[in-house]
Amino acid sequence: MLANAFVDKPKKPTDAELTAALGPAKALWDQLLAGLAERCNAGDREWSSYSRKAGWSLRVKHKQRVILYLSPCRGCFRASFALGDKAVQAARQSGLPASVVKIIDQAKRYAEGTAVRIEVKAAKDIAVVERLAAVKLEN
Repeated sequence: MLANAFVDKPKKPTDAELTAALGPAKALWDQLLAGLAERCNAGDREWSSYSRKAGWSLRVKHKQRVILYLSPCRGCFRASFALGDKAVQAARQSGLPASVVKIIDQAKRYAEGTAVRIEVKAAKDIAVVERLAAVKLEN
């Protein structure tokens, strides 16, 4: 499990702190946010922290609906989704890589939906996250 880069941080991270924590993954972070705003109209953003242990996460929203959460980690970041049953079925049939379908199939189900977490370490991961965001928006 990846540790959030901002555990025990009392205030939301500054851009400089985010850049320092993400390292080379900051370019991926920026690319993903720009792509989500352009392709999914999910440009509203809000930092949140549920506990010191969990650290900070960035809610990416379409209007008032949270589409995904981005959690900065050291040198990478995690994209987390709560997918409803229809979105899970659509994701399975959307042509995602088998490794991602396996993550979805093994994900824990909660009242809010199936908790899908994708580690973003490379440019290829951006396309997966964008496709899951589109599936969530459509379902």
